[in-house]
Amino acid sequence: MGAKRKPTTADRILDTAERLLQERGFNAFSYADISEALGIQKASLHHHFGTKADLGLALIDRYRHDFDDALREIEAATEDAPGRLERYVALYGSVLRKKRMCMCGMLAAEVATLPKGMRESVAAFFTDNEAWLGRVLDQGREEGSLEFSGPAESMASFFVSSLEGAMLVARGSGSSDYFDTVAKRLLERSHPRKAKQGASAHRSPRRLRRFSSPRT
Repeated sequence: MGAKRKPTTADRILDTAERLLQERGFNAFSYADISEALGIQKASLHHHFGTKADLGLALIDRYRHDFDDALREIEAATEDAPGRLERYVALYGSVLRKKRMCMCGMLAAEVATLPKGMRESVAAFFTDNEAWLGRVLDQGREEGSLEFSGPAESMASFFVSSLEGAMLVARGSGSSDYFDTVAKRLLERSHPRKAKQGASAHRSPRRLRRFSSPRT
């Protein structure tokens, strides 16, 4: 295995900008914030990303690429639909436990103020996610491991919107417990056997298994 590539200045800018966006929102940080955090001149930022809109597009492109990689890792790690759903939910939980939010979820909250290119890229992120989830849900229903009413596409949209909303409420409450509860109910809603296990857990002291993230 080759040596890990040393982060470039552009990488460091994107890393810092992503953190600031996930913590504050796109409109709540400036090039001055990035410059101060990295100890570099604003001229260097403009050299790599001419405008903040250019920076925003680069951030979304990288985020979408990384998320796609995470979905491929999920597919490689487990073949069954319920397992893939659990790992998908865990992706969101792992971000929340780092005191951050889904980056595209944060951008969606500010979509009215974003440049057209960024709006389109954010929409594409959610379209891609729902398409992947739809395939997993269809797979589970065909196998008999998942059970839900209506088309898979509608259930996929429900999953994404519920997870994004649960992250916001959990952030506001200062605890991930709310997200964990919503995530558990989402999985039970489409997984009849898991729902039965959950009902049994209420009648016994056995601890419910918590979700584990496929990535750190």
